[in-house]
Amino acid sequence: MPDPSPVTPDAPVRITTPLLTQQWLDLTFIHWAVDPEVMAPLLPRGTVPDTHDGVTYVGLVAFRMHRVGWLRLPGVPYLGSFPETNVRVYSVDAHGRRGVVFLSMDAARLIPVVMGRVCFRLPYLWSRMTVEAAGDTVTYTGSRRWPGPRGAYSRITVRTGARVEAPSELEHFLTARWGMHNAFFGRTGDAAYLPNHHPRWPLHRAELLVCDENLVAAAGLPAPSEAPVSVLHSPGVPVLLGRPARPAGIPTP
Repeated sequence: MPDPSPVTPDAPVRITTPLLTQQWLDLTFIHWAVDPEVMAPLLPRGTVPDTHDGVTYVGLVAFRMHRVGWLRLPGVPYLGSFPETNVRVYSVDAHGRRGVVFLSMDAARLIPVVMGRVCFRLPYLWSRMTVEAAGDTVTYTGSRRWPGPRGAYSRITVRTGARVEAPSELEHFLTARWGMHNAFFGRTGDAAYLPNHHPRWPLHRAELLVCDENLVAAAGLPAPSEAPVSVLHSPGVPVLLGRPARPAGIPTP
């Protein structure tokens, strides 16, 4: 594997012809450190864990997806807007491109879940979900319905704080991810890369008031046993997603 590309707070490539448009709103990022050797078996072929100072991370990211749209058509107001909570890990491919791999993607709309699973081979799961804001607190709840494992759930409450004027290197590493790795093309295990573009994250400190969940364990990682190393909140950004491309000549790690 070559050296990973630099971590940049701004998207390195502009997407002029998006495949999808959407907004990610009211996001909370919760992260725990993970041994890269524990993470590696969960990644698609052709990628390895991306690390910061020798450590990789699992992220629990709760937010509202808003007005998903195809190409540059207007976003869909009902089916394209729903709560979502993702378990994601950090990857790098043979081209040095840093990305994320989604281990699970719980969402509250069945049709987008089915489309995400069938069209993009993403691990979308249908769940009962809510996002409720009250003053400076936000609560996210989810209970998995289909396809399982049944009983997977999450309840997260954070209190948002001051704007992060100068994010640390680790905070950029955890949030400034400009693509995903996934087996989009139907050959099991073959990694492809789908880029995204959005403005620089507006980040705020956040205090974790409640974190009762088993999504991380249901995704195949050890359940967190310690406090998270990072809790951040963002009001959100508009997002463009490009077309997935299979990297050429990826070796098996």
